[in-house]
Amino acid sequence: MSTITTHILDTALGKPACGVAISLEQNSPEGWFPVSQGETDSDGRLKDLTPEPLTPGHYRLTAEIGDYFAAAGRDALYVSAQIDFVIAEAGSHFHLPFLISPWSWSTYRGS
Repeated sequence: MSTITTHILDTALGKPACGVAISLEQNSPEGWFPVSQGETDSDGRLKDLTPEPLTPGHYRLTAEIGDYFAAAGRDALYVSAQIDFVIAEAGSHFHLPFLISPWSWSTYRGS
């Protein structure tokens, strides 16, 4: 079984992005199904996204960054940022952070 955490940094401001809605879904033959959801804390982290370990499979992690920028009165190009990934075998921890700005976003596998 595997676990996932995330962290969002607003690179334009050089600070954590707090209050960003995050959802995790798993793909199945019937389509995408919600697994969990949450919101980043004051440090831009969501540490308890998967309180129960995940089985191998195809997942997507979506951050609603457009809402985050709109709440601060900032225009943004992207409405959401989405990481589409596969957990090949059980037992790993995946830290999947987002680096965001109003005009771009990126990710990497953290530790």
